[in-house]
Amino acid sequence: MTIRGKAYIAGAFEHPLRKAPEKSVAQLHAECAKGALVDAGLSKDDVDGYFCAGDAPGMGPLSMADYMNLRLRHVDSTDTGGSSYLVHVAHAAEGIALGKCSVALITLAGRPRSEGMATGTAPRPGNPAQPDIQFEYPYGPTIVNMYAMCAMRHMYQYGTTSEQLAWIKVAASHHAQYNPNAMLRDVVTVKEVLDSPIVASPLHRLDCCVISDGGGALVVVAPEVMKSLRRPRVKLLGAGEAPKGQFGGDVDLTFSGARWSGPRAFAEAGVAPADIQYASIYDSFTITVLMQIEDLGFCEKGQGGRFVADGNLISGTGRLPFNTDGGGLCNNHPANRGGMTKVIEAVRQLRGEAHPAVQVKNCALALAQGTGGSLGTRHGSATLILERE
Repeated sequence: MTIRGKAYIAGAFEHPLRKAPEKSVAQLHAECAKGALVDAGLSKDDVDGYFCAGDAPGMGPLSMADYMNLRLRHVDSTDTGGSSYLVHVAHAAEGIALGKCSVALITLAGRPRSEGMATGTAPRPGNPAQPDIQFEYPYGPTIVNMYAMCAMRHMYQYGTTSEQLAWIKVAASHHAQYNPNAMLRDVVTVKEVLDSPIVASPLHRLDCCVISDGGGALVVVAPEVMKSLRRPRVKLLGAGEAPKGQFGGDVDLTFSGARWSGPRAFAEAGVAPADIQYASIYDSFTITVLMQIEDLGFCEKGQGGRFVADGNLISGTGRLPFNTDGGGLCNNHPANRGGMTKVIEAVRQLRGEAHPAVQVKNCALALAQGTGGSLGTRHGSATLILERE
């Protein structure tokens, strides 16, 4: 079954707070839900499908549906880390196409900044029942270590440099300066990135995403519902998803699951990478962006460093405008899961609602790409192709 044209994103909302010590996670979910529904011109009573992931408190959709007093006939708690919310958009479209729901609400929220989480630099205990934990945790792996391994291997195999990775942060900062809610609004230079402290060689502090509270929400609706709303029409053209693991020891750290999720999305959408006018790329670290750009087909494998150098990701001058809200590198990374905001900014671009300084002219075709987990061990990848109708 194809989902091309079977669903639309009618509402999108990003929580404005980057630190919210006075709010609960459930409250942040509810505030994001309300914001997205208001944006769509709908109410909670219109919602008949609800999607959330591991960031939701309690028993996920059961707890949150009760908290928000939703009357539902379809729920989904698929959790693939930061890529969950792109997967949810695709699954919502599938549910709509099968008649399981007609108005699907997707929410994300978290408080890692208020809770003082050392997100990237402290070992995560995990669940001893996980088959990987018993073998890996004794060595104290951290998120940033796992991504640093990928960066080091990419540098060794393809000649990628720290200067090239730094250009990704520079591009994100050029965009973040126009976002009043961004955590890091100062434009940085390649030298400033390279002069920032090493966190895990070869990654510097400014190669890493911010840690923030907040969240976001999306409303995905059936075509007949979209026709009744006075909102710009953002249509889902294609979607792909794929996990990448250790493959029984056949490990290659130089590529991500986007190698598989991207082609599937492009094939369903009937478009090619060269057709994309704007790209939201998951940016937990600069190396995350570079690897996904290659795997999605925007350049040949190993050529990502050259592709991103000299500002090619900066809106208005670059070949591939990316993350025009500042992304996870500068804007926010709510609940340590940045996939939701990737879809939200793609929707803004297609609606023409991005900041005028970074709005892509006549943007009609956009891509949103997310990963979840760790590039160095196992992760999920999800790709969406969206069109302004």
